[in-house]
Amino acid sequence: MSSKINIGIVGYGNLGKGVESAIAQNEDLTLHAVFTRRDPSTLKVNSGVPVYALGDVEKFVNEIDVMILCGGSKDDLPEQGPALAKHFNTVDSFDTHAKIPDYFETVDATAKPNGKTAIISVGWDPGLFSINRLYGEAILPEGATYTFWGKGLSQGHSDAIRRIAGVKGAVQYTIPVEEAVDKVRSGSQPTLTTREKHTRECYVVLEEGADASVVEQTIVSMPDYFSDYDTTVHFINEQQLAEEHSTMPHGGFVIRSGKTGTSSNQVMEFSLTLDSNPEFTSSVLVAYARAAFRMNQKGETGAKTVFDVAPGLLSSKSAHDLRKELL
Repeated sequence: MSSKINIGIVGYGNLGKGVESAIAQNEDLTLHAVFTRRDPSTLKVNSGVPVYALGDVEKFVNEIDVMILCGGSKDDLPEQGPALAKHFNTVDSFDTHAKIPDYFETVDATAKPNGKTAIISVGWDPGLFSINRLYGEAILPEGATYTFWGKGLSQGHSDAIRRIAGVKGAVQYTIPVEEAVDKVRSGSQPTLTTREKHTRECYVVLEEGADASVVEQTIVSMPDYFSDYDTTVHFINEQQLAEEHSTMPHGGFVIRSGKTGTSSNQVMEFSLTLDSNPEFTSSVLVAYARAAFRMNQKGETGAKTVFDVAPGLLSSKSAHDLRKELL
């Protein structure tokens, strides 16, 4: 492409910093600015681009091609997603699976009338795993799909815990149940409940004076996040959190087990092993920002998901080069 795609970042936590790094690896993209709810004068970004207050974002409508939203799914994106899709092409990583249909409709209602393209729920799950679940069902219609996450640190679930009153810091790990994984890989197509497939472990630092029992009960009973799982809560101090839980590994796999013909067993598996969950998620967001820009240029407006995006739109290469080099 002759000119670079201008990207804006909303939110400068782990995900926002990851987006910043990922943009630097893509020659057709450039980071224009970072927007924050904090005092911009207190925020120093690694690349040195300008930082502005989120409240001033509408001043940059003609300067930014795609806004990448890096807030949390529990409280930030439900508000920011529809509001920003009114003025910008957007990409976000909304990951509360049960609420994606409603979120899609809300974002679509502001993006489409204003001629904007908003790709929601981008990342590896929802995102890349979603695509592989679709491939599995389409190719092996007679079968069962299984998704396992971890062992790894979940950003969305950790953020949900940190927003609980009395919590000073927290991380949450998702852990596949090994016995369940072995059954699935055997091709036996077991019926597994949510609780049978994963456990969740939470490591929490309390604010001074907080009631541990109240915090624990709030966590384990939280709908969409913990109530359907066997969840263990460990209370630790700040030093332990910093020393033992500062990295953000993750991963997982999607398995489709099915039959073709009269008796042939077929198993499809897609897996990820990640040193840094936010950096990988950020890299996916950046690729889909390129797609959002291209789709908007073609007049494809409104809310979209990864199911609506042709794979070639993610690449900086031309369609000719993709056919020549990758097909």
